[in-house]
Amino acid sequence: MANLSKKAENLLMLIWAQALIAMLGSLFFSEIIGYEPCELCWYQRILMYPLVIIYGIAAYKRNLSIALPGLFLSGIGALVSIYHYAVQKLPALQEAGGSCGTVPCNLTYIDYFGFITIPFLAGIAFIIIFVLHVILRKHQREMK
Repeated sequence: MANLSKKAENLLMLIWAQALIAMLGSLFFSEIIGYEPCELCWYQRILMYPLVIIYGIAAYKRNLSIALPGLFLSGIGALVSIYHYAVQKLPALQEAGGSCGTVPCNLTYIDYFGFITIPFLAGIAFIIIFVLHVILRKHQREMK
């Protein structure tokens, strides 16, 4: 077990909570509201759901090195979410989103305030996880 400061433990728990909220949010949209996920949504889920386990184990064991794959998954997830958001919002890419599978990737189930969509929410979650993990790694290097 690695020694983590209280600040590092709190950051790790915050990252885990963010991943858990994002996972539960995606399940809420699909299982409770009934929105069928498109292909890009499935890729984002594939990248988000393991983060709950990765960061949960890292927080439980108080070992940041266990969470390193989470940094890569969240970075890739942010890129996928940004692309998906662009497919929904940029007219030049909306044509590409129409042939995404059974559910078109340019379909916008929610659009709060003209810019908050499901890929936007996922992207924010991935970015928060990525940035907090970078801050956590920086904090750990300073503690050594």
